[in-house]
Amino acid sequence: MLGLTTMGIIHTAISLVAVAAAFIAFFRDKGIDPRNGLGKTYVITTVLTCLTGFFIFQHGGFGKPHALGIITLLVLAVAWVAGNKKVFGRASAYVETVLYSLTVFFHMIPAFTETSTRLPVGAPWASGPDDPNLQKAVGIAFLVFLVGATAQVIRLRRLRRALPPAAAQTV
Repeated sequence: MLGLTTMGIIHTAISLVAVAAAFIAFFRDKGIDPRNGLGKTYVITTVLTCLTGFFIFQHGGFGKPHALGIITLLVLAVAWVAGNKKVFGRASAYVETVLYSLTVFFHMIPAFTETSTRLPVGAPWASGPDDPNLQKAVGIAFLVFLVGATAQVIRLRRLRRALPPAAAQTV
């Protein structure tokens, strides 16, 4: 199916669950909260997406997609530490929120690349990862991430200011 291996199909299906969970979380919760069911679903399926991606070698050995998987796992780990260990002090909630959102942008890179180089069948929109149209699309996705992350930070600051000083430390 569209040149996907069995592992590629499994990987894609898991990643679609992750992306759907992320978008629902953005609309419902205004961000990814790994302490609720939707956030847990996102984190688990994102980890599984990365892990299954390590077994896909369509273009030879270790490549940029594998590096992105490692970076995504590292960013997820830092986000988890920020949210659970508060090592960034008062900034921990901001770091956690922005990093979880950053991982959604990371999902968009292969999503755009794989979709645009395979569809429409017979006349794909992009010739490859270096296609200028694809790079523009990823650039726009990055701008959307920046706008969304900024909105999330502003929202967190407003929530923190509205709380009594002792409660604000936990946000």
